[in-house]
Amino acid sequence: MTWINDQATIQRLLMSARTIAIVGHSDSPARDSYRVGLYLRAQGYRVFAVNPTISQVMGEPSYPDLASVPEPIDIVDVFRRPQVVPAIVDQAIAVGAKALWLQFGVVHEAAARRAQAAGLDVVMDRCIRIEHERLVG
Repeated sequence: MTWINDQATIQRLLMSARTIAIVGHSDSPARDSYRVGLYLRAQGYRVFAVNPTISQVMGEPSYPDLASVPEPIDIVDVFRRPQVVPAIVDQAIAVGAKALWLQFGVVHEAAARRAQAAGLDVVMDRCIRIEHERLVG
């Protein structure tokens, strides 16, 4: 099975999405997840922080899990260790997310296959900000 790596499909995904849940969103401006969230918000996306260890990010609430996010999710963007990806995929499927995006260094083939089998588009080992700047920006 191949992951979505072609430019046209990634561009369509980024252009059609309105809501992005960032799993592992940090409240520290020094972290990549914070900078990516800031960028995506500036591009007009509705960004939800999903991190049970913090209460808010950029003045907005942080949610403990995907099920707590109060709106339908187009893209689940993951900034977590690969070993926790299967549980995130379970949550993404349960909430009806449209796509799973695993950031640089986040690779879990079996979980990605399960997400694809459930109908989610899957982008793996790519940065959503870099792809947005390159293809939509």
